[in-house]
Amino acid sequence: MRQHWVRLAALGTAAALILGVSATPAMAADTGPVDADISVEKVDGLSPDFTMGVDISSYLSLIDSGVVFRDDAGQPANLFEVLADHGVTDVRLRVWNDPYNSTTGAGYGGGTVDAERAAEMGKLATAAGLGVLVDFHYSDFWADPGKQKAPKAWAGLGIAQKAAAAKAYTIDALTLMKDEGVDVRMVQVGNETTNGVAGETSWANIAQIFQAGSEAVRQVFPDALVAVHFTNPNRANYTTFAATLQTYGVDYDVFASSYYAFWHGTLANLTNELNKIVNQYGKKVIVAETSWAYTLDDADGHPNVIRTAAAATQYPVSVQGQSRALRDVIAAVSQVDNGAGLGVYYWEPAWLPVGPPSALEANKALWERDGSGWASSAAAEYDPADAGVYYGGSAWDNQALFAADGTPLSSLSTFEYVYTGATAPREAVGVQPVSLTFPRASDIALPTTVTVEYNDGSTGSAAVEWSDAVSWITSPGIYTVSGAVAGGLTATATVTVTASTTNHVGNPGFESGTAPWTVTGTGGSIAATTDASSGTRAFKFYSGNSFSTAVSQTVTGLEPGSYQLSAVAHGGAFTSGAATLRAVTSEGTFETPLSLTAWGEHNPSSVVVQVGANGEAQVSGSLTNASAGAWGTFDDFALVEYAPSTVDTAALAAVVDQADDIDRSLYTGASLAVLDRAVEKARIVLAASAPSAEQAEEAATLVTDAIAALERIVEPVLEVVAAPTISGTARAGQTLTASAGEFTPAVDHVDYQWLRNGTAISGATSSSYLVVAADRGAEISVRVTASRAGWTSASATSGAVSVDRVFTAVGTPKISGTAEVGKKLTASVSVSPDAAKAYQWSVDGKAIAGATSASYTVRAADAGKKLTVAVTLTRAGYETVTVTSAPTTVAKVFTRVSTPKITGTAQVGKKLSATVSVSPEPTKKTYQWFAGSSPIAGARSATYTVKKADAGKKLTVRVTVSRSGYQSVTVTSAPVTIAKVFAKVGAAKITGTAKVGKKLTASLTVSPAATKKYQWYRNGKAIAGAKGATYTVKKADAGKKITVAITVSKSGYQSVTKTSAAKRIPK
Repeated sequence: MRQHWVRLAALGTAAALILGVSATPAMAADTGPVDADISVEKVDGLSPDFTMGVDISSYLSLIDSGVVFRDDAGQPANLFEVLADHGVTDVRLRVWNDPYNSTTGAGYGGGTVDAERAAEMGKLATAAGLGVLVDFHYSDFWADPGKQKAPKAWAGLGIAQKAAAAKAYTIDALTLMKDEGVDVRMVQVGNETTNGVAGETSWANIAQIFQAGSEAVRQVFPDALVAVHFTNPNRANYTTFAATLQTYGVDYDVFASSYYAFWHGTLANLTNELNKIVNQYGKKVIVAETSWAYTLDDADGHPNVIRTAAAATQYPVSVQGQSRALRDVIAAVSQVDNGAGLGVYYWEPAWLPVGPPSALEANKALWERDGSGWASSAAAEYDPADAGVYYGGSAWDNQALFAADGTPLSSLSTFEYVYTGATAPREAVGVQPVSLTFPRASDIALPTTVTVEYNDGSTGSAAVEWSDAVSWITSPGIYTVSGAVAGGLTATATVTVTASTTNHVGNPGFESGTAPWTVTGTGGSIAATTDASSGTRAFKFYSGNSFSTAVSQTVTGLEPGSYQLSAVAHGGAFTSGAATLRAVTSEGTFETPLSLTAWGEHNPSSVVVQVGANGEAQVSGSLTNASAGAWGTFDDFALVEYAPSTVDTAALAAVVDQADDIDRSLYTGASLAVLDRAVEKARIVLAASAPSAEQAEEAATLVTDAIAALERIVEPVLEVVAAPTISGTARAGQTLTASAGEFTPAVDHVDYQWLRNGTAISGATSSSYLVVAADRGAEISVRVTASRAGWTSASATSGAVSVDRVFTAVGTPKISGTAEVGKKLTASVSVSPDAAKAYQWSVDGKAIAGATSASYTVRAADAGKKLTVAVTLTRAGYETVTVTSAPTTVAKVFTRVSTPKITGTAQVGKKLSATVSVSPEPTKKTYQWFAGSSPIAGARSATYTVKKADAGKKLTVRVTVSRSGYQSVTVTSAPVTIAKVFAKVGAAKITGTAKVGKKLTASLTVSPAATKKYQWYRNGKAIAGAKGATYTVKKADAGKKITVAITVSKSGYQSVTKTSAAKRIPK
């Protein structure tokens, strides 16, 4: 990437390579002139660091409108890389604060370049190794000498607030670019600020805006250069601007000037004015804007700024002429003293047409949509008098350095060729115009030769054959006569025939001083000027504010009668007010407008004046309420006798207008040449002061007959090789994209029209189409119309794609079933018409792998989470729809539930207790005791007393635990078997004699048979060892009561103990 001027100024090629800096063509060895398609004179002593810049601010909008840039081989290419490949080193990018409609948000056009879009282009430039000049307009739209409107957001601010806003805005915009890595090398704080900036017109306030911008640049990009920008170097007031900036202490590095050869005087004057800035104020200088036309053809249907040969006479209107104009500006800046001329920027060399003139309506739609024209209708709110009336396309496409198809013109290589020179076969490229004045028509004698200009800058003499229309000149007037020069060149002669040899205006061209003229008002003076129409002096005017001025004299001694008053006006920047040529006599006031169009355009005006018996006429040229910045001269006044015509030429003018409206692209050159000769004669009749009726009639007949005899061109027809195709999903909200199809031969341009069921869709004219709701169920196709110069266009329509319908009714899925772990849930949804259904169950918003059927069994991992099911409905020809159920929360599960335990003796009459351990603690426990598999009626508490009916059975307890938000759990204990009971147990009996020494016998009947155990008792106390069925009474028993306890037991039976009645043993 080329480094900053300050850092690289002293480096040669070797040093640059050491630093890793790519050598530009300027750094390459001088190999002498190269062979090329154009001739370019080498600029001697041109610095290798001279900036070769271009302003490409409209780029993004052009790309949005489908413009394609190409390399030299005609292949689509990156514009920034193409520029770099042709010697361009830097780009200039304008920045508007808010170029959008405050109501609709639509862009104002002209590229709609705000800070964000400028940064986007700056990144592209930096990526291609190009530096960037940021051009702040401090306006929401175009800022130039005629308009310097403050941004909408700054309306009503005082100067201190406005300056603060300017600084803040500049910091923000530059910071954005810095963050994006844009290589900003220079920053303009205002654009063509000759008459103000940001709505401020006093120098004290203008200086504050400049200084605010400068401080912002120093803060964000300390190494970048700060530039101020002015225009109209031909006004010779640059030193006034610089002195004022110095007075107010404005900090800047570069004094930038616009220079357009068709407006701004000579290059020698430009160099002189820039030298004054360098030598008196020590500043660097650049030309920030320049350009030249390579053709007069209109490529997009919107009129161009330069559209007639008379508007651009300094160079031929050709690619060669364009190259010469650019080369000469580079030379003029490079010749500035002390090497202070840093560079030149060509203005908008890539502002190409978005479509041919034949596609004007489609072009208008693109200009409005993308802002690719100079202004859109959205700008009317901000600039109603200009953009609001004249909005439209590019007025600059014939000054581009690219052909209309995006291929570089040879003139783009001028940036390279100025270092080496370039040679091409010598050929004539233009003819210098001829201007002659004769006192009488009979005196007209046109030259036999004219001066021809060649592509190498030289001139020569060539024979000319003038049109026989010259013979139609019979009376005073100003006429244009064409001539033919070998090689297909056309010569033009302006022939003025005066009414007499006597001009009654004294000192008509101001060459003898000021008398007898009187100057009134402000801004005007009689002085020497290079802008004079003839000689060296004229009435000269200019003011930075709106102004009025006039120059007048009273002519006396005239014979009563008719006179013609004429004068020549030259000037520009005249956007409002009145410029008037006027005569006041005793017969009244006679006046006509004076035309101030552009530098180099010297426009004659005339008016017929009636002089009364007193023989006096006050003649004048005046400006009334002229717009700020208007400049120019009035010169060559004349008041001569006039013989008025009585011939009505309205019919002739009408038929000439008819000829002018003809689309020349439709007819053969030979038939058009006949028409042109007839129209030339007609224009001579219309320009005559006293044409004859016979001339007017004959001229009208010639033109009418020529129109009738026009021969249409039979153009070959483009052939369709392949119809366009449509890609994308044909569904509302989706974008379809069309291919261009294929035609032969290669075409210049294609237009798109999308169709719904065969009918054009309004506004759908780009290569892509966003499907809308209205398209549902319709057939969508696209028609592509291809065009090529000289060929009849051809159209091809794609196959149709069917846009999906929508279901007439789609319900929300419902989930049925119990949302508990292990339970099955089922999804259902209603749809009309019926459709295939695909399911996806999700937990807490995340799809469950494999859960893609209508039913789903809840997993333990789902506990406490929300389940949903999404059902996707599909049917051929319908939009696929996915609907999702409301969430269903799955109950939580207890982290621990133990098996219930039964404690207690499992015998009839005994109490059993159930216990269970649960976490977290349940809010409720319910119990149910079972005997075998049958629930025991009423046994619903934690304890249970065994009943006789339970004997021999297995008892269990089932416990259900529950808690809010948790899944209830039922657990069952292990079984406890209840012992059986004997069917019959009789009473325990003692038999035998109750005396000491006697044997007593215990007995008890039991069914079924069982084992018996005995224990004898004495007065209720067990007798040790007395455990048999018999007992021999002992002395110790005397006087005591003897009892026996018999325990019967049997496996599986509940043991029973019976105690006998007591027997008293006598003493």
